[in-house]
Order: sequence, then C-alpha cells, then structure tokens
Amino acid sequence: MIQAFGLTSNSRKDLPPAVDDVSFEARAGRVTALLGATGGGKTTALRLMLELEQGRGLTYFRGRPLHRIAHPSREVGVLMGDVPGHPARTVRGHLRMLCAAAGVPVRRADEMLEAVGLVSLRDERLGTLSRGMDRRLGLACALLPDPHTLVLDDPAEGLSTRESHWLYGMLRAHAAQGGSVLFTTSEPKEAARAADHVITLEQGRLVADQVATEFARTRLRPRVVVRTPHAVRLAALLAKEARTAHRSVEVVREGGNRLSVYGSTCADVGETAFRHGVLVHQLADEIGDMGPGAGPLPGEAAEAAQDPRAGAAGPETGELLGDGALGAAGPETRDGPVAHDDFASPSGSHMRGAEVMPADPTAHGDQVPRSDQDTRSGPAEGTGHAALSPATATRAPAPLSPLAPPISVRSAPSPLRPLRYELRRAAGIGTGFLTGAAVLVTSALTAVLLARVGHTPQARLLAAWPRELPLPPAALGAGLLGALAFGDEFRHPALAADRGTVPRRLGLLTAKLFVAAVTALALALLVVGCDAEVLYLVYGRELTEVPADWLSLSASWFGLVVGCAWAGVLAAGIFRSTTAGLAAVVSVPVLVVPLVHKALDGGSVRAAAGLPARLREVLLLQWPFGGERYLAGAVRVVAQPVGGALTLSLTALLCAYLLTALRSRVR
Repeated sequence: MIQAFGLTSNSRKDLPPAVDDVSFEARAGRVTALLGATGGGKTTALRLMLELEQGRGLTYFRGRPLHRIAHPSREVGVLMGDVPGHPARTVRGHLRMLCAAAGVPVRRADEMLEAVGLVSLRDERLGTLSRGMDRRLGLACALLPDPHTLVLDDPAEGLSTRESHWLYGMLRAHAAQGGSVLFTTSEPKEAARAADHVITLEQGRLVADQVATEFARTRLRPRVVVRTPHAVRLAALLAKEARTAHRSVEVVREGGNRLSVYGSTCADVGETAFRHGVLVHQLADEIGDMGPGAGPLPGEAAEAAQDPRAGAAGPETGELLGDGALGAAGPETRDGPVAHDDFASPSGSHMRGAEVMPADPTAHGDQVPRSDQDTRSGPAEGTGHAALSPATATRAPAPLSPLAPPISVRSAPSPLRPLRYELRRAAGIGTGFLTGAAVLVTSALTAVLLARVGHTPQARLLAAWPRELPLPPAALGAGLLGALAFGDEFRHPALAADRGTVPRRLGLLTAKLFVAAVTALALALLVVGCDAEVLYLVYGRELTEVPADWLSLSASWFGLVVGCAWAGVLAAGIFRSTTAGLAAVVSVPVLVVPLVHKALDGGSVRAAAGLPARLREVLLLQWPFGGERYLAGAVRVVAQPVGGALTLSLTALLCAYLLTALRSRVR
C-alpha cells in the first residue's frame, strides 16, 4: 500500500509549485492511475514519492518511507522513462548485472526474459530495441527483485494498442497477486480502462480521487449511441434540428449503421427519428468516450476481434438501454424476437445479451469491478465501440499475463554482492577492452619513437613516458577506466530510477576501487611487457635489460597507475561525470605536482630521517621479513613530488566523497 501525504514541490522564483499539497492512497491488490495533462505534476509527484526531488510531504510504502527501507529495490520497482542501461550492453547481460546488484539468483534474469517475452532478443543490444521492447525490458527490470509495489511513469507512452494491452495485463497480474501498482497517464480513457482507481491532478492539485467506475460516470464525456439502417439520413436530420434550435450537437458516423451523438439525449434523438419515420435498432446512453474521433480504448479492437463470444453479444441478442433494461428492438426471427435466455460462458459467468455478470464476485481475487470502458458489446463494427453503463454491466476479467515465479528464498547480505555487480558492469561492454587495446598500441608506438630519438632513461622507455607529457598513456588509460566506473553509472543509472541519483554507498565504492586497482595493475604489467617485447623485436636485447633498482621502480610505476585509476573513480563519483574524473587525473601532474614541488624545494631545517625506526619504537612492532625496507620504500615514493601530489589528491577526493555521501544520507 502506498500512502502519500501533503506532497509539495519547491517553487521556483515566482512560479507556483508543480505539485501542491497532494495526498492519496494506492491500495494493495489494485491498479491506481495518476491522471493529468502534460505538465500537470504527475512526474513531479512520483519523484517526490521516490525521494528523487526535494520538497515537502511524506510517502509510506507499506508503512515505511523509502529511505527507511533496507533494500528499496525489493519493495518498490520503478520505471521512469527509457531503460537506463548502456546501449552496448545486451538484454540478458543487463538483467544479470541487476541480479548481482539486487542480490537475487542469476537465473532470475532468464525467468524475467521469459515472462516479458524477450527470450528471442536476449543477445540484442539495448540501443537496438524498439519502444515496445524497451518497455518490456523496463518492466522486467522493475519486477526483477520481486517488489511489492510498482511505480511507473507513463508506461504506455508511444506503444501500440497491442503493446499497451499486454503492459496493462502485466500490471493487473501483479496487482492480482496482492501487489500495489501506481502509474501515470495523460489519457482519461486509458486510466478508466486500465485502472481500478483514478486520481486526477490539474495544475499540480488534486481534483478527484475516485474508483474507475465513478470516474467514468462523472468525468468522461457522455454520448447517445444509435444504430439505424438510415444513418446518413438521421445524421442530417439531427444536425438540421440542432441548427434550427441553436443547440450544440455533434453527430459522428462511426461506420456502418452506427452513429454517436454528443450534446443530446435519448429522448430528443428518439423523437426526431419517430417524427421522420426512421427505423432505429438501438438507442442507448453511454459513458466512457472522450468525444468525436477519440477512437477505441487501448486493446479494445483486438479484444473484440479475438473474443469468440463477441458474436453472441451483438444487436441480434438485444441491447442495453440507458437504464440497464434489455430492449427488444433488434431484428426478429421467424418465431419472433430473439430470445434472451441465460447461457453459461466458458469462464463460468452468465451472459444476458451484452451484459456480462460473473457468477461468483470473489472468483477473481481482490479485483474490483472494472470500468465501463472494459465492457465489450457486440461484434467489431468499423471503429465503433460501445461502453456499457458501469451501474449495470461489468466485463469478465481478461486472462492475466503470466508473471515470473516469486522469490521464495533470498540470499543473505554479502559483501561480495557489489563486487559481482561491478565485475558484470565492467565486463558487460567493450569500452574497457577497447581502452586497454588503445593504451597498449599507443604505448608501444611511443616507446619505439622514444628509443629511436634516444636520450630517454630506460625506466621511462619501458613506461612509454616522454618528459613532455604529464602522464604516460597507461596512467591516462587507467584514469579513464576509473572515471568510467562511476561516469557510466550517472550516464546510464541502472542502479537508480533517475539520472543523477546513483547511491553513494561505501560498499559500491570499495568494489569499484578494487576492480579499478586490479584493472590498473593488469594494464601496467601489460604495457611494460608489451613495450619490452616491441623494443626487443625492433632494436634488440640492449633496451630490455632489467634495471638494478627494479623493485622501487616497479612500486612507483604500479602506485602511479593505481593512483590515477582511483583518482578517476573518486572524482567521477563526486562530480557525477566521466569528464570530471579524467580532468582530476590530469590535474594531478599539471597543478598539484608543481605546488608540492615548490613546497619541497623551500628551505628546511629538519629532516625525516629514521622515520621507520621511530615508528617501530612508537608502535612496539617488529617488522617481519624486512618490513622496514618496504616501509622506507613506500615513504620514499610518497616523498617524491608526483607520489606526494597523488597521495594528497586521493586523500582530498576520498574525504570529499565521504562528505558528499554523508550529506546525501542526512538529507
């Protein structure tokens, strides 16, 4: 159950708030529609409920606000706009990555693919999916952790009639299992047909909170439906009398012998037909149409064509009049008017004419009676459609779409969950592999050119680091990969419902730092090995000899590459951008190193000689296996201008990241 109290967005300048004091409930077992025109505050209301936007008000999901729920994705499934996934990732890879993030078994991805009908497209890239397939994948992502509540922002926008019918069938199936469903729409007919409860917003204010049948009766446009073999003549007579009486009456011929009359009554139309001797087969008041040219309800035409009972519910078996009585105005057989005896339908309901009455009101779980838009009356006739009075007729519920089986046993929280997610995220696309290949090729070419020119120390030659560049290609590549680790999260926020709301959790940060470090170490080893091999092939063994101080040089090299990768991760996480992360990596040698170098070149009357020995005395520790030597080497690396600048930068970025994470948590 969803309970929203006093939702109010922050106003901008002199403009009124987009949402102003909106309160409502979306009960479990029902589908609730949030209806409003474009710009009426529907999306803002959802963002306030999901704490994606600052404002006032409270929203409880089964009695708890979202920030008090330990695993929000297991409680609330969200679909806001297109699927926020990398366009180069496959459909199955995307769902498997989200399985790792949500802590559900990886087989759940295949179950959801089967449930939403994407098994044949599991190896397709997200960027190649059509709008309908994207909606299916988005619903699969929302249902993946088996949440109790679904919140969807205009899920049927841009979908065909068939796709809309399928989507709302899935939502109704979720509600039938006891879940809560809340979706927004700007189409009143869609809301009345697909929802059990309709909440109407106008200019950010709540104007109506009604069950679907009441909404259809009071807020949709009424009409008079006429069936006559003289439709053209009757339409001309009605239009002529309206002009004579100076009344606003619209007459729409919907195909065949069917007319829809807006702005008149059954009595007026019947009197006109009687005075001019026009034969009428049906004359009925209906509610549920939005006016001329509105067209059939989503999926209605397809349902009428596929329903085997449609032929038995047409005019030949009588028609529902405005007061709900069955009229005998239909054509007569040889034995008199067509009989209206009850007969049992395959679903166990009884049908009388066009009226469908379930034999057992409780046979369909918690579903409430559907609106009159859900009622089919008669065979398909062009684009015509009839919606029966909600007080007298309801349609038997359509077959529910099959959902994936619920998750009965959930795995215990594990520190490896963020690590599995990060590994699948990094390996699911080719960006990292392409970046690594580009770094290897660039480093090899640079090493060959440096060896040809000469006057380059062997250490810089193996690292392909010209003196004119602030960083070697390997460090820049590691920094880029680190920046992409968080930059892709904000460009394609698969972990969040909206762009720019990726959670800054320490577990996720630790996993990204670990994967970035391993990637950077592998890249550093590959660069040195590749450069040495190329130099050996081109110039011989002379340039590939191992330096005498290889241990300290290796430590400095690995520390530089890993530090650049971590700087990219932290900066991208703070500034929410890959570009900002790469800029932070470049700024270390360009801006921070000169400052550190200037500070170290200043006059000094003290020295830090003997620091490891004094640390041992203070901490009362005996360093095993010659640990003093390694500690002294680490201190010497940090004491270098580049090492010191990188250490200071990483410390500042880590503190800024922690401060930002704590600030967002306090909010």
